[in-house]
Amino acid sequence: MATWTDQRVRPAPRAVVPPPSPRPQPARSQPRTVLGLIALGALAVVALWWLDTPSVSGFGDWLTNAGRITGLLAGYAVVILLALMARIPAMERGIGTDRLARWHSMGGRYTVSLVVAHALLITWGYAVTAHTNVASQTATLLTSYPDVLMATVAGGLFVLVGAVSARAARARLRYETWYHLHFYTYLAVALAFSHQFAVGADFMTNLPARLLWSALYAGVAALLVWHRFVTPVRQALRHRLRVAAVHREAPGVVSVHITGRHLDELAAEPGQFFRWRFLTRDLWWSSNPYSLSAPASARLLRITVKDLGDHSAALARLAPGTRVFAEGPYGAFTAARRSRPKVLLLGGGVGITPMRALFETLPADPGDLTLVYRASRPADVVLRRELDAIAARRGAQLHYLLGSRAKLGYDPLDARRLRALVPDLAAHDVYLCGPDAMTEAAERSLRAAGVPRSRIHAESFQL
Repeated sequence: MATWTDQRVRPAPRAVVPPPSPRPQPARSQPRTVLGLIALGALAVVALWWLDTPSVSGFGDWLTNAGRITGLLAGYAVVILLALMARIPAMERGIGTDRLARWHSMGGRYTVSLVVAHALLITWGYAVTAHTNVASQTATLLTSYPDVLMATVAGGLFVLVGAVSARAARARLRYETWYHLHFYTYLAVALAFSHQFAVGADFMTNLPARLLWSALYAGVAALLVWHRFVTPVRQALRHRLRVAAVHREAPGVVSVHITGRHLDELAAEPGQFFRWRFLTRDLWWSSNPYSLSAPASARLLRITVKDLGDHSAALARLAPGTRVFAEGPYGAFTAARRSRPKVLLLGGGVGITPMRALFETLPADPGDLTLVYRASRPADVVLRRELDAIAARRGAQLHYLLGSRAKLGYDPLDARRLRALVPDLAAHDVYLCGPDAMTEAAERSLRAAGVPRSRIHAESFQL
């Protein structure tokens, strides 16, 4: 009797392969730690003056020493301003370019005030001590004291840069003009540095102080050169970025696909941005920040850009093969800020670009992730097919809030309407990105809806 045997080939047991070692997490500076170190440095500067000043007597001496303190603090503050903008990776990822820029802006106002106060107090103090008038003393300082004329030029440059950085002035300047005017800061620092050693009472006879002060300046200069110049060149040679394609997404909006080698080594996180320099005849001199609009891969990066000026408009005309110089990645608008299981992504206009990358990648159970997209017109909605597909695939909530406030007759982002869209809004982390007016209004609404400030993570276009 014939017998039947199951002779189907069963798969051999799979070899047990250990999981790959997790990629080391990038270092991230904590904001409070950095602010604490800055404060300690300021205290050390005041201590330097205290130790070098055995006594103060007379009105002129008080004025002169007030000028010494403001001068020392101004020299220290300048170094801190440069360090904040040195694009140090740990600070960029832990604090974020947006917050660093706000610190830099606020610190710049203090620095300019200290520089002006130093000049006025020193001149007034010397005039009182010499029993002369301020105008005569000013002429004496400029013509008889070493490096004072250079320091005066440096002070004027600091005031100039501070003036063009004021909100009212910056609104009237092209981004490229504002950006390049800031390079005069380096000249101002160089001119002021020699003045500090030539006539600074705290350095003329104090060798340890001179060495420490020089080390502070040299260290920050090394960070600037390494992170702002050497690293971008190394990255350009290593990754060899080129434009792969340019696709029109909406009226005045294009996506630029950039290919290269070993792009996974950049460790670019969804929500981050690069400063892009496209090496064409018209664009090579300008470096502009644009967020990644899709998760980075080992071979491809993508940005989505709206026509908001000469540079962004020219990207629609880029030819495939155009070489690209990119600095980054920068920014802390990433999953690392998250502290709650539920997340609301709130984007407006082209601010949806970093949101789209986060929408695809933020870990979340179905129903725990919500994207609210604010736009004035249906034509202004960007990447809608991709957003719809991601929402369907992940079981995420997606809401389009369309129409101008004037036509709607109400604010679709007020606290009541946000709570109607997201009933347990106060239990969410919120990522917020869009035009400044929208983000400021939305942040007020979120606070009114019960979301703590610590769980509102905002990114501004004004970097």
